[in-house]
Amino acid sequence: MTSDNGDARGGSFEIPPWDDAAAPTGERLQKVMAAAGVASRRVSEQYIEAGRVTVNGEVVTELGRRIDPETDEIAVDGVAIQLDQTKRYLMLNKPRGVVSTMKDEQGRPDLRQYADRFEERVYNVGRLDTDTSGLLLLTNDGELANVLAHPKFGVEKTYIAKVRGVVAPKTLTQLKTGVELEDGPIHADAVKVIGSPQHGHTMVELTLHSGRNRIVRRMMAEVGHPVVDLVRRQFGPLHLGPLKLGAVRELTTVERGALLTLARAARDGVDTGSTADARPAKKPTTRRPRSHRGTR
Repeated sequence: MTSDNGDARGGSFEIPPWDDAAAPTGERLQKVMAAAGVASRRVSEQYIEAGRVTVNGEVVTELGRRIDPETDEIAVDGVAIQLDQTKRYLMLNKPRGVVSTMKDEQGRPDLRQYADRFEERVYNVGRLDTDTSGLLLLTNDGELANVLAHPKFGVEKTYIAKVRGVVAPKTLTQLKTGVELEDGPIHADAVKVIGSPQHGHTMVELTLHSGRNRIVRRMMAEVGHPVVDLVRRQFGPLHLGPLKLGAVRELTTVERGALLTLARAARDGVDTGSTADARPAKKPTTRRPRSHRGTR
């Protein structure tokens, strides 16, 4: 017979106290991945077992791994995954005449007309001149915005400039070699003529990583070809594509992944090569977990 507080042999036993420290913390990695839209939980498990997933730069292959979505960062095949679903990433094709600020003190058209339609308070990453149109990123991700806008990280931008005159090959070479401006020398990372000159104007595509004020206009004026019209077509891994002038759209999952990968690499000092391609590094750099949400 078994007593109320003994075993079948009549001996007594005590129930050990619950050890809170021994209880598992965090959420299972595959669950977090599924919630982030990476894949189903089962497919996410396959990614983990195949060694395709990293947590804070370290490859994880155990299915029982738990993480904290608030502080940990994950990537699949080297591409960053957005865990914080409160972050918003938008692409605007800014028209000419719109000032790159959320509130213009002079009453000129500003970015509020595009940002106010969203519940989150978003801000522009960097600026475009009032008379320049094209790709402008809007987000409420402050850390990402600071990284992408900081000059030291050198995010590449590509512009299409309609300039006066016929641009000769030697001028393209000069732009790539470098020109001297009042605030120092500058060179284009890449430059080429698009099509044939029409009606005394040439279309020139320039890629550069400088964030100096009106830099494309000043460079082209310096080589004798003033800009008539200027459009930014690319910012880092983002391409304007067919987005209509004045239109706003959410970044796709692929675009968000490329953008976050670029921002994390720049923040952590990892060289990913051309920011235009935003290819993930093959060997992630191990780093300590961050204590805030940051770029997700």
